[in-house]
Formats: sequence, structure tokens, C-alpha cells
Amino acid sequence: MLGYVTLGTNDIQKAAEFYDKICAEFGVGRMMEDENFIAWADPATGGCGVGLTKPFDGQPATVGNGVMIAFQAKDKEQVDKVYNLAIELGAKDEGPAGPRGDGSFYAGYFRDPDGHKCNVFCM
Repeated sequence: MLGYVTLGTNDIQKAAEFYDKICAEFGVGRMMEDENFIAWADPATGGCGVGLTKPFDGQPATVGNGVMIAFQAKDKEQVDKVYNLAIELGAKDEGPAGPRGDGSFYAGYFRDPDGHKCNVFCM
């Protein structure tokens, strides 16, 4: 149902380096970009994508309280790989990869370089 998610950034180059590597783990690369906006997705599949932007109103980007972006992995190994990659790239740990709830949900949580909460999960 979702088409894409856009996150605000105050340092588009730093954020782009982070998401280039995270999105590459899902087999997608940049599909659109200009000096203020970059989007990653696979236009062939029409799947949900992620974008970064400098806020249009010119004000500093801030983190939305209660907002989280979730990347769906194919299996637990990919969850571990992406979570560990995010931490290596400077993300802040918000909950290490592992089972949650009854164990059918496996996820790792982190904050990207701009402080946006993210998770990578499989079910």
C-alpha cells in the first residue's frame, strides 16, 4: 500500500552514503536525485522506496517522534547483516537484531545518521 517514505536530512551527502549501502543490501539503488532529494527503489517491481530530502520550507530537518521506517528482509541472516552494517556505518543501536514477541518476528532497531528510527525485520 505504501509508495515510498521520505526522511528529512540536514546533511544529504552523509545520509546518502548511509542509505546507498543499506539499500544496496536489498538490491536497490538510486532511482531519482537532484541537489535536494535522493530516492532509492526498484522501479521495475513498484515496491516501496525510501527518499531523503532537505526540507522544502528551508527549516532544519528534525526527527518525528514515534515515526519509524521498517526495511523488510528476506530472512534472519539478512536482518543481521543489515543491522550490523548500519551500526558499522555509524547508526545508533536501538535494539540488537533478535526475536521479538513470540519469536515469529525477528528485528533489529537503529537510528540513522540524522536520528531517524529504523528497523530491519523478517517474519
